[in-house]
Amino acid sequence: MMRFFTFAAFLTPLFLTSACKDGPTRLPNSIGKAGEVAIVMDKPNWEGEMGASFRTTLAADYPGLPQREPMFTLLSVPHNAFNALFQSHRNLIVVHIPSPDFQEAQMVIQENVWATPQIVITFTGPSVSEILACFDQQKDRVINAIEQAERNRVITRSKRYEEKTLRLLVNESFGGSPRFPQDYFLKKQEKNFIWISRETTNTLQGVLVYSYPYVDETSLSKEVILRECRAVMRHQVPGTLENTYMIFSPALEPTFRWVHYKNNDFGEMRGLWEVEKDFMGGPFVAHLYLDAKNRRVLVLHAFVYAPRYDKRNYVRQIESILYSFDWEEEADSLPD
Repeated sequence: MMRFFTFAAFLTPLFLTSACKDGPTRLPNSIGKAGEVAIVMDKPNWEGEMGASFRTTLAADYPGLPQREPMFTLLSVPHNAFNALFQSHRNLIVVHIPSPDFQEAQMVIQENVWATPQIVITFTGPSVSEILACFDQQKDRVINAIEQAERNRVITRSKRYEEKTLRLLVNESFGGSPRFPQDYFLKKQEKNFIWISRETTNTLQGVLVYSYPYVDETSLSKEVILRECRAVMRHQVPGTLENTYMIFSPALEPTFRWVHYKNNDFGEMRGLWEVEKDFMGGPFVAHLYLDAKNRRVLVLHAFVYAPRYDKRNYVRQIESILYSFDWEEEADSLPD
């Protein structure tokens, strides 16, 4: 079920505190929950075709979850309520219409305009129809920009509060590693296999790191990837009951695609996992890298168990950790 919230115009305006007269202005910290996007748009447009188009795109189902959850939680903010409070929101889409100074609609993406860290996407145009056409043309860029902003916040936190011993451990075994926050710990280590985990009373976020031989191009086919991952899950990831182990859930066929990020290309697989002959399960996402030098495929296999909660944000968190991966020589050359 999709969720939207509209804030009324009678909220008391808040004003940003200015820095000293001759010094630089210091931006406040951004506000808002993970996955929230505030859309600044007049009420008639929000309730009309334009709002419907934004909702259909931005609140579409998040992929690979066991129940329906929106990609983003949308907050509708009328222009006359767009005060300093909402200007500090972490993810903003601002729609200006009509704008007589603009002959055609355009989109601008900016960072840290009123707060930090923040992304602001502005649509400006002379008419509703032109804004709609622009949004339809740019919607993939909009989604990717917000996803990247959410991802960067997790990566920044992982680097700032990093458990460096885990990165060194994974680097030593595989020649590269993600960045793990300090609340993650080593759960299991065997030859060619490392399991790093974050666990609370009601949730579990795990990252499995392992590899398998690269023989030829078929080693990166979906069929071979699934076969190799199944073998590792069966032997290395037991359930809580005797003779139980992790498997891919037959309820959802895993998806696979290629992703280019920074200077790396990797395969992305996502879907659902469960435990054979048990009732545990949840979403997973895996990144697969070709390690040509060592003729192997490196797998970073992240999964979430959170039976009492929505899972979108848990998946985003752990997927962002995967996106912090660097090969060892790259990590050595990059600043912390």
